Order: sequence, then C-alpha cells, then structure tokens
Amino acid sequence: MPPVSPELISPRSPRVAAARRLAKRNFRSKERLFLAEGPQAVREAAAHEATLVELFTTVEAAERYADIVAEARAAGARVHLADEQVIADISTTVTPQGLVGVCRFVDTPFEEILAARPRLVAVLAHVRDPGNAGTVLRCADAAGAEAVVLTDASVDLYNPKAVRASVGSLFHLPVAVGVPVERAVAGLQEAGVRILAADGAGDRDLDEELDKGSMGGPTAWVFGNEAWGLPEETRALADAVVRVPIHGKAESLNLATAAAVCLYASARAQRASGGCRSVTES
Repeated sequence: MPPVSPELISPRSPRVAAARRLAKRNFRSKERLFLAEGPQAVREAAAHEATLVELFTTVEAAERYADIVAEARAAGARVHLADEQVIADISTTVTPQGLVGVCRFVDTPFEEILAARPRLVAVLAHVRDPGNAGTVLRCADAAGAEAVVLTDASVDLYNPKAVRASVGSLFHLPVAVGVPVERAVAGLQEAGVRILAADGAGDRDLDEELDKGSMGGPTAWVFGNEAWGLPEETRALADAVVRVPIHGKAESLNLATAAAVCLYASARAQRASGGCRSVTES
C-alpha cells in the first residue's frame, strides 16, 4: 500500500467537524454514520465490507498499527493523519488510543433476521445503559448467538459507549434496532423460536430447565433494565420467565453477567450432541 500522506489534517477541516458531530445521536441518525475508536474496533470495521469510511490517526498510531492503517486503506477508507488534539476532539474517551474510524450503520432489518431462522437470539428490551448494551452484544457474539435485537425502548446501538463495550462484536453478527418488543417477540415466535424472559423473580430456575432438557431448541432471551428488570407486560409475552439461581450469598447478578450465563446455557444445550466449544478456543 502507498504510504500515508505526512501532511496533518487541519483541526478546522470540515472532515474533523463532521466527525466530531457524530458524538451526538441526532447527527448519527441523520448521516447514518458512527464512530469506532481504538485498534480493535477499527480493525473489525475495516474487515466488515463497505463499513469504514474514514480513519483519523496520529503519526505514532499509524506507525504502531501500520497493518490496521493498511487494512483501512485497502477497504477504501480515507486515511487522515492528525495530531493528538484533533484525535482528542473527535474521540469520546478520556485516553484516546490514536485511531478513530467513521463507519456506516451496520444494523440489519428485523425481517432478514427472522428469514435466517436463528437458533439463539438476545433481545434487549429495556436496556438503557450503553455499556450494558455493548457488553451483552459481546456476550451474545461469544456464545455463538445468530442475532441481537434492540427494541425501541433500548439505548442507541451506535452510542460511543455501546460501540466501545462491544469490543468489535458489533461487526460480527446481525443486529436489529428500534423493533417494538411486541413485534420482536411475535416475530420470533412465528419463526419457531421459544421466548425466555430473564428475570430474578422468574418462576422457573435455569438449572432446572437445563436438567429437564428443555433448552435445546431455538431460543431468544429477553433482557431488561438492570435496575428494575422487565415490566410485567413484557414478561407476559414470554413463553417462560427464568431466573438465574444464586447459590451463594450475592444479592444478584448484573445484567451482562446474567446474560452471559443464560446465553451460554442455551448454547451448551443446543450443542450438547456435539459437545461445547471451549470459550478459550480462537
């Protein structure tokens, strides 16, 4: 690949101003663009077809992550050298890593997810914290889920904190956004997917469900707000409301931990006949 131009982009450049505005949801929605920060997210964006539009990088980062810069250029992204102040102005992190990508939206229409007949889905029904949303997305990716659905009552998928918390998983599996929870549940049920609502007050125990052998079929887990759980009307939509058992003295599990437990339980049950892929496998 030809070398990156040594000329630094001006802080007053319209490109810098446009990237800076993407920290705000209304500009992201209008432009259908969002920011991906750090080497892992930028690498994954570059590998995701027709997603990475621009890359802002410091000279030091361009040298340290020369392979990522080359991948960005090969993906057709415009690469801009910038000083640390420009990166700090664009970035939404306290300690930027020198790479900020501008990416096209990557969400998938809900109908396409249904058409693919997924076997394991995470539905974020009332998740308002972007860090939780991104971490659950990462857990779903790790557990081998085929899709994630964010309802219209959940946080913006492209919130910078959510993107960072997903650690690149945003680019790995289909994610539908803005789906009313009733539509999400009904559509998945019509596609033959069993709906399990995860709730600490559930009348069914996850261990008991596993022991009964009822977890092996296509499943969608519905996760709610960490502070107050799922509303009664959302729980009523599910085929079953399941709690993660607390065997020790902990008061509860946080949302991401509970989601990981539930998703891996389903993944193990679905793969029981062929064994379970180790979480340490590459």
